[in-house]
Amino acid sequence: MSLQGSTDSVKRAMASMDPEEVKRTGNEQYKRGHFGDALKLYDRAISMCPGNASCHSNRAAALIATGRLTEAIRECEEAVRLDPTYWRAHQRLGVSVSQVKTIFFWQVEEAQKHIFSSGQQLDHAESQKLQAIERHLGRCASARKIGDWKNALRETGAAIAAGADSSTLLLASKAEALLQLHRLKEADSVLSTTSKLETAPPHPRRRRSACSQARIFTSSEPKFESAVACAERAAQLDPQSAEVAAVLGNVKSVVRARSRGNELFNSGRFTEASVAYGEGLKVDPSNPVLYCNRAACWSKLGQWEKSIEDCDEALIIHPNYTKALLRRAASNAKLERWAEAVQDYEVLRNDLPGDIEVAEALSHAQISLKKSRGEEASSLKFGGKVVEISGPEQFRAALSLPGVSVAHFVSALNQQCLQMSPFLDTLSTKYPSVNFLKVDVDESPEIAGAESIRIVPTFKIYRNGSRVKEMICPSRQVLECSVRHYGL
Repeated sequence: MSLQGSTDSVKRAMASMDPEEVKRTGNEQYKRGHFGDALKLYDRAISMCPGNASCHSNRAAALIATGRLTEAIRECEEAVRLDPTYWRAHQRLGVSVSQVKTIFFWQVEEAQKHIFSSGQQLDHAESQKLQAIERHLGRCASARKIGDWKNALRETGAAIAAGADSSTLLLASKAEALLQLHRLKEADSVLSTTSKLETAPPHPRRRRSACSQARIFTSSEPKFESAVACAERAAQLDPQSAEVAAVLGNVKSVVRARSRGNELFNSGRFTEASVAYGEGLKVDPSNPVLYCNRAACWSKLGQWEKSIEDCDEALIIHPNYTKALLRRAASNAKLERWAEAVQDYEVLRNDLPGDIEVAEALSHAQISLKKSRGEEASSLKFGGKVVEISGPEQFRAALSLPGVSVAHFVSALNQQCLQMSPFLDTLSTKYPSVNFLKVDVDESPEIAGAESIRIVPTFKIYRNGSRVKEMICPSRQVLECSVRHYGL
């Protein structure tokens, strides 16, 4: 049938008042791989005859074909409810792993029951997959009971790899294990995947996803206020669960402690605020937001050591926590621990390249570090610039300056040189203790000859006039590592 003929057939069926004709046309579209049209037709047939088990089962097949697995199981369950002897609905509900690559809600035994109810037999490979998933799930459950989150994560991943990659409960359990291991970004990413799969109405077994989300949100400042809503959703999904009740109580306590601490902090009552945040940490001792907020209190009170300790705790849990890095760097600067301050400010400079305050703080820390080592710091500057060299005399004078100089040998016609030049500007701001020079080999052939430059871009690093390193066409990472090594 032509595309136009197929379209006309769908239009006629959608206008028909005969549910069997509509279903038959849906079956034709399904066989042709037109699953969207098939779904529309099955929806039409079900609206006219909602008690037809065959229509629900066929709709499930189209949903499976489009990857909407959670909706498919709902349709299969409805078909089985309408006709408990309908073998095809049983078969689709317990469909083989190779066909849909999932075991819904960990119910391996349930899947097997429906497969056997349909009168079908699993082949050896399918049976092995089911057994492997069941084995991994058992090990995961055992690991969860004793708090062995590394093994729980490993077994969860193995079950997913074995075929259960669309189980919302299994993905929620993976997120839970990642959360317990303080891998917050990964946990949040897994929960995002879980939410995309959850298109069916709320199911009690989804409480673990909501519980994990609530815990993650209390560990993430932008999402903190949504934590209680997630925990309350978990309670609605499974109101009898003691685990959910405990999570809801803990989340509410943490949110109250943070809100009270913020109120006291904003009123200038820093000691009381630190106590309030501490009360929250008694409930959730792995909460990076509360540690970071309490660190701010210690900073205001001039207790720099305590501030660093709390920032350390926050960064163990959330390694890229910007606020904790800022507070730790500032506290180290107050204690004149310049090497530690420089290290944190360099990380922040990479994460916040446009932040002038961070750049200035880094420059100050670098200069102070040089001075603390008894090194020459008079030539240091903030937001340095790349000096363009026009002749041999200027080049020799630049190299005679104390400290480290980086010479970039370029050609205006070379594309790689053009790409590296803006990066050199960035480095000059980031490492103000280093003198950056640019030499155009076409305009200064005498310098190029004296320095034996044959390929561009070439970089040479000098210390007090003596060359210490040469790099030909280096990557940005290699160049920056070398600048950092010789510049500090």
